[in-house]
Amino acid sequence: MKKLVIATHNRGKAREFEAMLAKYQVEVLTLADFPDIKEIEETGTTFAENAALKAETVAKKLGTTVIADDSGLIVDALHGAPGVYSARYAGFDHNDAKNNEKLLAELKGIPKEKRTARFHTTLAVSSPRTTTDFYTGECSGLIAEKPSGENGFGYDPLFYVPEKGTTMANLPSEEKNKISHRANALKELAKNIEKLLAKIEEK
Repeated sequence: MKKLVIATHNRGKAREFEAMLAKYQVEVLTLADFPDIKEIEETGTTFAENAALKAETVAKKLGTTVIADDSGLIVDALHGAPGVYSARYAGFDHNDAKNNEKLLAELKGIPKEKRTARFHTTLAVSSPRTTTDFYTGECSGLIAEKPSGENGFGYDPLFYVPEKGTTMANLPSEEKNKISHRANALKELAKNIEKLLAKIEEK
């Protein structure tokens, strides 16, 4: 049976890939299946660099095809910040509340129409014997003036989705997962499913 490794410990992400690959006889594994692999430091300056760094490092160690992602929030009024530093915007403790507080402080006085933003995901698909492929997805919105909603994490309570009339954190998980940046990146990957399957080698 073919195997595909997702460079994450997040089972939720793995399930998304399992659903996409269900009919292709592919077993999806995560880094939880390989405890000897240490956390890979994200030293890149772009989403693509970080995603590739993770995917290529793990693919080389395991000798198999690996998918990794890097995601973040891009705020136009802040010239693209927090970007690749989204998770550690307010410090290296990855504190969501502090990150949101800093974002609101940085946008203080900025009018609604100029608080445009987008969540971004880059997927990197790496194999030891081929070049790395990239697929991206985004979800556009505005940064609200105060948090709203309990369903979600990161910047979801501040990310207002105009077509839904509320923040990402107020949407049910099923609805959020249909419009999210990662969902859109997965849709791009699904369009190239044959290319992905060609990269996945029999173990």
